[in-house]
Amino acid sequence: MLTKINKETIRDYCIQKKAVSEGFPFGETVLVFKVADKMFALLSMTGKNSINLKCNPDKAIELREKYPFVLPGYHMNKKHWNTIDLEYDFSPDLLAEWIDDSYKLVASKLSKAKKKLFFRQGIKNENILR
Repeated sequence: MLTKINKETIRDYCIQKKAVSEGFPFGETVLVFKVADKMFALLSMTGKNSINLKCNPDKAIELREKYPFVLPGYHMNKKHWNTIDLEYDFSPDLLAEWIDDSYKLVASKLSKAKKKLFFRQGIKNENILR
């Protein structure tokens, strides 16, 4: 559960998910979270307080139309990524839902070989996506 929105709680929330790693492949300004070596979240560490999350293209447009703090993905494929401006006052539960959606979307697209490598054998796909 994400109790409040700040960089520390977001990091803690992302890193506790199965098969997640973190790193700075683009330099010290962006913390990248990957599930089985595939990016699902990019957290800005300097400058604009924001997070990029992968999203279903139709839902990405819907969220941008509904929320003024959801923008097309900065430096990302705007069809598949949204940038969430964390300076706005909105529910941590909403952000947690979007992080979960991004994680699940990326994890669901992994090859069988990657799933086997990064997740315990015998687990059904639905169960790896907590």
